[in-house]
Amino acid sequence: MFKKILKWVGALVLVAVVGISGFVAHTWYMKPISIDLFFGREALKFALESPELLSSLRVLEQFGFDGHNAMLDDASIASGDRTFEKVKTAHATLLSFEDEDLTPAEQQSKQVMLALMNIAIDGERFRFHNYPVNQLFGVQNGFPTFMQSTHQIYRVDDAEAYVSRLNAVSLKFDQVLEGLRLREERGIYPPQFVIDRVLEEMRNFVATPAEESILMTSLIEKMDAAELAEADQRRLAETARTEITGTVYPAYQRLIDYFVALDDKVEGSHGVWALPEGDAFYALALRFFTTTDYTPDQIHETGLAEVVRIQDEILDILEAEGWDVGLGFEHAIGLMAADQRFYYSDTAEGREQILDDYKAIITEIDAGMAVAFDVTPAAEVDVRRIPEFREKTAPGAYYDPPAFDGSRPGVFYANLYDIQATPTYSMRTLAFHEAVPGHHFQIAIAQEQKNLPFFRRLIPFTAYAEGWALYAEQLAWEMGFLPDPYDNIGRLQAELCRAVRLVVDTGIHAKRWSREEAIDFMIRNTGMAESDVTAEIERYFVLPGQATAYKVGMMKILELRDLAERELGAAYDIREFHNVVLTNGSVPLTILEQLVREYIETRKAA
Repeated sequence: MFKKILKWVGALVLVAVVGISGFVAHTWYMKPISIDLFFGREALKFALESPELLSSLRVLEQFGFDGHNAMLDDASIASGDRTFEKVKTAHATLLSFEDEDLTPAEQQSKQVMLALMNIAIDGERFRFHNYPVNQLFGVQNGFPTFMQSTHQIYRVDDAEAYVSRLNAVSLKFDQVLEGLRLREERGIYPPQFVIDRVLEEMRNFVATPAEESILMTSLIEKMDAAELAEADQRRLAETARTEITGTVYPAYQRLIDYFVALDDKVEGSHGVWALPEGDAFYALALRFFTTTDYTPDQIHETGLAEVVRIQDEILDILEAEGWDVGLGFEHAIGLMAADQRFYYSDTAEGREQILDDYKAIITEIDAGMAVAFDVTPAAEVDVRRIPEFREKTAPGAYYDPPAFDGSRPGVFYANLYDIQATPTYSMRTLAFHEAVPGHHFQIAIAQEQKNLPFFRRLIPFTAYAEGWALYAEQLAWEMGFLPDPYDNIGRLQAELCRAVRLVVDTGIHAKRWSREEAIDFMIRNTGMAESDVTAEIERYFVLPGQATAYKVGMMKILELRDLAERELGAAYDIREFHNVVLTNGSVPLTILEQLVREYIETRKAA
């Protein structure tokens, strides 16, 4: 009973934090009296179902409620069933709020939440059309990464919660296995390479002595940084070692055994067209990730046209710099990529220098943002290496958002596995994409918008988020932060990669390209390192449609910026345009267009 009371008190505290006033039991069980209360209630219900999300947000800890930090999310099929039922119930309630009774801001938030709910409801029949354990993400790499990057330790209680989470791994892995077996019954198998990749990853993980495991080293480092008593550190380290060897590694072994058996049942690596109702699933995936109704053919043809345009721009720069471009793009870009002056030493020192240089790049551009932004994030951003245990199959980089309580900065993680995948001319653009003014600006600014319903400060729409980050690369060039022609080639190569993605993603999943065909196309048309290309193509297999969102989103933002500049003329201010795009949180592209058009009309009337 006492624990239940604490849970409810904690819930009420979270309600206060997300800005809900007048919260009563009626609001929890019945239709709330206002749509803002409804938004807050649904965000609260979602958050309370996810201990891992609560640990990431860190909104309850400041009030002394931290029991969730000892638990992991429920990954069972039954939990998924409950989630879909809750979404459908919430959807009906949301529709009962009539537009004429809402303010324009409330109507907009209603549209955003409906966009999320509609895609979830439409996608219920495809809920098992995915590969929850793959080379990019899943419990096998997500759990250690979460424990290292998100679980905070300030007191003995936090360290004990860390150990409790090690114990909880057994149940969570078994829940994941339950879902994998159901997918197998339904004829939903991962591509062959996924099995190879995850087996290698998991076998390497369990082959590491417990004392050297990232789970142990992270715990020890955090306890030491928190200056816990030596006796407590020794006791907890020993308990953790017991859990790693007696609970965590056996859980991994069960997953290994499953994939070993699955290996005999899978042949080849196919796109989602090979799954039951695969074409319909892919159409829904494109709708979800691009927030448009573009067909695979439309996206494919757009990609082909953009590839030609961007390659021509790169060739013009190379020719101006004295390179031989007579044999075409692949030859010319290959010559540049082979020039060792563009690479760091393949050593620990070289990799450390890369991280230092990324930090210097971010510091430089951050100091010059006032020209284009009058709203910037309060949260800081750091640069770290992707943990070595997972970097071989991880993407080239990714961004982790800051904690809401300021205890953790935003982090740009860089993959340093293959030194040839980090040429100097690509680094500025990558830093602009992941950090400033890319993902860090977009995500941290949204989190800091107190006037938005809490759910809008959290949700990701991929076309908006990745479209902004790709737009940020071009913006940085326009602002003069890529003065070296080779750095501009790096920017164009990054955009070229996103254009190629339009082609290969649709090629794999709609036009039935093989893994090898897709790899060959991307190598010939980007000049990227083969290791990078292989990781990219394999990513598109397990995330159908996601790779198309970048270029689609960027093109829409540029289109809307051009519209604002054309319509407003001398009254146009790029800072105002960026405020419209960033301070409304992540939205579907259709809603982003509404926001920009409303801004234009308001500005004209001023």
